[in-house]
Amino acid sequence: MEPRTLDDWLEHQQRVHPHAMDFTLDRMRALLPALGIVRPAAHVITVGGTNGKGSVTATLEAVARAAGLSTGLYTSPHLVRYTERIRIDGVEIGEGRLCEIFERIEAARGPTTLTYFEYGTLAALVAFAEAGVDLAILEVGLGGRLDAVNAIDADVAVVVSISLDHTEYLGTTLEAIGREKAGIFRAGRPALFGSLAMPESIATEAARIGAHLERLGVGFGYERGAAGFAFRRGAARREGLPAPALAGAAQYPNTATALAALDAAGLLPDAQSVARGLAAVRLCGRYQVLPGAVEWVLDVAHNPGSAAVLADTMIERRGPGRTLVVAGLLADKDALAVGRELARALGARDAVCAVTLPGERGRDAVDLAERWGAVLGRSIATALSVEAGCAWAADEAEPGDRVVVFGSFHTVAPALEWHRLYSSARQS
Repeated sequence: MEPRTLDDWLEHQQRVHPHAMDFTLDRMRALLPALGIVRPAAHVITVGGTNGKGSVTATLEAVARAAGLSTGLYTSPHLVRYTERIRIDGVEIGEGRLCEIFERIEAARGPTTLTYFEYGTLAALVAFAEAGVDLAILEVGLGGRLDAVNAIDADVAVVVSISLDHTEYLGTTLEAIGREKAGIFRAGRPALFGSLAMPESIATEAARIGAHLERLGVGFGYERGAAGFAFRRGAARREGLPAPALAGAAQYPNTATALAALDAAGLLPDAQSVARGLAAVRLCGRYQVLPGAVEWVLDVAHNPGSAAVLADTMIERRGPGRTLVVAGLLADKDALAVGRELARALGARDAVCAVTLPGERGRDAVDLAERWGAVLGRSIATALSVEAGCAWAADEAEPGDRVVVFGSFHTVAPALEWHRLYSSARQS
């Protein structure tokens, strides 16, 4: 049956290609001219890396829009709605419009089989090109060198950070992962690295490609002050900027990286526009705070690097009450390394509930609890689902306590919906 609704299309796309993941740029490069795409926008910034991509892309979008530029933002995965992946001028693409683009892709592909991610990437590029946006911001899905977004030559390429994740695809060392992620660099164009600790493979690949590498703390940087911070990159300097709207100390280097990318593209606005943009940055699922008598925090941290950032932010923002953690990890994640980072942020009175994530990649709550028992130095409750874990936390929490739900997009998405229903029920 021919797909009609967005759900129909997404189900169809998961059957077209024989493999869920098949890393090559050949299919993308064949379809782009067939769809009439030369460039998706006047300026293109591609953002890769293990952690921090979401923060950098959200900051790029907000500051560019504050400067009066029209923007297209492509990210993945989504939390609740597939349409979250494609935004034009801050607005999610409509389901009807997305289905129209999918129909065009289907007609153009002929015998070429596309992966689920390639369909979405092509749809974003078509939408941006037809909207005539000034700036396309493309987030790498996995890796970099062979990721679908790398079929587009970026004016500025950013690798935010390197940590161990997706080792079955990218390699088991930081050097191997850095080499893959640096594949988004282009000869003669700016290539930015947004963390202080940089694998040597990033510099080696940049030199091999002929890209102009700049790194945090050398080519660009920031200075924190009592009320905010200053940004610098060469002759460009923006003083008196407000603290990033996103929580945590990691947002300072992320913000500096985003501003450096805009400057490298010739798009960095004046300090007032930057300040307006920074105040407008929003990002679901990255230390997302849902205020109330009991504060709920949602974070998609799922690897050692992102867990370290989460732990630092939990320590930085600890209040007088207890912290109740609800955690669910996929089976291919390094549970012990994540647990060691979480342990730093827990006090003696805090409690943890491990939850089961369903599906082929899911991990059973009992398995996670057994792995974490000795690492966290406490008994760990278990729940058969994210929703059951959230209910456990709601029952345990008292005013002044904090609930932190983390571990995966597959953890945060159902927690968001559970909290919405829970809050509505309490208000009625």
